[in-house]
Amino acid sequence: MRLSIEHLTTYRYDELARHSTQYVRLTPKSSARQRVLDWQLDMPAAPLISTDGFGNILHVLTLDEPHRSISIRAHGEVDVLDEDMEDEDDSLSPLVHSRFTRLTRPSAALTEFAHQCIRQPGRAGMEKLMVEVLSHMPYTPGSTHAGSTAGEAFALGQGVCQDHTHVFLACARLLGLPARYVSGYLYSQDEGHVASHAWAEVWLDDGWHTFDITNQQCQPRNHLKLAVGMDYLDACPVRGVRYGGGPESLHAVATVERLDEPQQ
Repeated sequence: MRLSIEHLTTYRYDELARHSTQYVRLTPKSSARQRVLDWQLDMPAAPLISTDGFGNILHVLTLDEPHRSISIRAHGEVDVLDEDMEDEDDSLSPLVHSRFTRLTRPSAALTEFAHQCIRQPGRAGMEKLMVEVLSHMPYTPGSTHAGSTAGEAFALGQGVCQDHTHVFLACARLLGLPARYVSGYLYSQDEGHVASHAWAEVWLDDGWHTFDITNQQCQPRNHLKLAVGMDYLDACPVRGVRYGGGPESLHAVATVERLDEPQQ
């Protein structure tokens, strides 16, 4: 399946920003299940390109001149080669993904939920957990924000894909299973869906396995992976710091289109 992606992120500031640095994880890597055919990032200045500690392609954009906005455009084409094949990634021990972070640290209520829901961790248990998390937290846009923790979203009883993933990660790690956050894109024939997406991967049977809590999917059939990490902050598409600028507004739009026609 060949996918075309267009993703525009724009920050606007009420006042002049004197300096800003943006950490951009908007470039997918070719792997066993996805082949990058063409990919470009359009930025206001040349970035420094490197690889972060999780193996993600990282672009660091630094602007030293005063500015009132920043626009970053990612676009390209990717073939999803084998829709049921999990990625192989042995660059980092899966045990790294066993520890909690500020965003995935479980509350008392979340700890009780995890242990009551799952008696024996394993693939069947994780599939059950995926169902129970969404049942407890229906998808509700605007109910949380980027800094919401797993405990806060769980207590609220609603959230978006980021919250579903954080709660799922917290539960998996409570049960002794390494689990990591994945950012990327989701293809859907529903024009109203949100293309920019997040899901989880859990280390089971010596391999990473996909759990898309929001869409209740265990195979990355329509998923294009961008980055992985301990939580949203490690894998989010754009994250940065700045001096000056005052209040900011963020506008991000992503579209994913299928270029090849499905067989009848």
